[in-house]
Amino acid sequence: MKQVSPFMLAIDDICEEKGLDKAIILETVEAALAAAYRKDYGKARQIIRTKLNPETGQAEMFRIYDVIEDPEEIKEHEHELTLDEAKEIDAKAEYGKEVIVPLPHHDDFGRIAAQTAKQVIIQRIREAERETIYEEYRDKENLVVSGIVQRIERGAVFIDIGRTVGVLFPEEQIQGERYRIGQRLRVLILEVQKDPRGPTIVLSRAHPKMITKLFELEVPEIASGAVEIKSIAREAGARSKIAVVATEEGVDPIGSCVGQRGIRVQAVINELGGEKLDIIEWNEDAAKFISNALSPAKVLDVEIKKEEKVARVEVPQDQLSLAIGKRGQNVRLAAKLTDWKIDIIGAEAIAEGEEGVVKDDGIEEEGREKAPAETDKVKVETKEPAEKTKKVKKTKKSKKTKEPTSEAEEPASEEK
Repeated sequence: MKQVSPFMLAIDDICEEKGLDKAIILETVEAALAAAYRKDYGKARQIIRTKLNPETGQAEMFRIYDVIEDPEEIKEHEHELTLDEAKEIDAKAEYGKEVIVPLPHHDDFGRIAAQTAKQVIIQRIREAERETIYEEYRDKENLVVSGIVQRIERGAVFIDIGRTVGVLFPEEQIQGERYRIGQRLRVLILEVQKDPRGPTIVLSRAHPKMITKLFELEVPEIASGAVEIKSIAREAGARSKIAVVATEEGVDPIGSCVGQRGIRVQAVINELGGEKLDIIEWNEDAAKFISNALSPAKVLDVEIKKEEKVARVEVPQDQLSLAIGKRGQNVRLAAKLTDWKIDIIGAEAIAEGEEGVVKDDGIEEEGREKAPAETDKVKVETKEPAEKTKKVKKTKKSKKTKEPTSEAEEPASEEK
């Protein structure tokens, strides 16, 4: 039985520790030894090849020549030969084949050469490790993993996710969420970017896919495919709407997501720091889907204009503010969820022959928290809407502000 050399044992330890392929490391070591040998005993243009015994670690060195058919085409005399020259070395030499010449072993293949080989080996091992990490995490894109906050620099949060560290950039963080070193949290692997210094793992907690993956973890029916998430509209940290549908008979899609006593949806809410979640049932009928999307508001009627992909929604007057939502959030999310432009109309305005139309594209996403029906937040038109409605710039609120219901009864002045 042959005794395995300490050198080969060290290679085995490195492969096991770093999770690397031994064959790749042996190729790397052979290339490093060949480079060191050429430096000490050869010339720069020579082709040196090393064959490493996988058990004893003994290295054999060879010089490689290419056999060229036309002598005039020889440009690299250090590694190209004519057929006649090649036959002087190997009688079986042929065009297009390599001629391999064993090189002598040098006892003084010593400290400098060994140091050079060591440096190259370390560099190649790092490259192999970076490539292994890249391939591993590229396969994990769009998956949720658990990690520990390692450090925070300039707003970016660096999270240890196992074999490497990912980065949670400010734009991928939940608004208002605070992080601390040592904190454990779940993150979505959004993208794996290749870089010469090593892969960059971009993480996210604000992406809509984060909600999809959390529900897959908490709801067996989603994981099995019995319930499907059709679309998500999200304003991270505030509120999200999730449209679900059952793909099997007898399955309640909303009930499956909510769980007994709300335990499933509450687990997702807790993971997202208290973000509000509206789970609604998807419907292939656009009018029904839009009506569901405006929940919790009640809808009286939905008029669809397929060519323009615009929906005019009638709601009870006392539901107008609820349908619009705080700062227009409810109608804005419903529009994103359904991919339809939604105009909301109060029932009293129609009864009186007026059109108090609230357009989702006229609602600003940010602003002071106040009643969404006020004229400085949404545009209320009393005439036929123009082809394109621009966002209304916020104006200073007058001291005498009418109640939202009174605005629908009396025409409001159009803002410029």
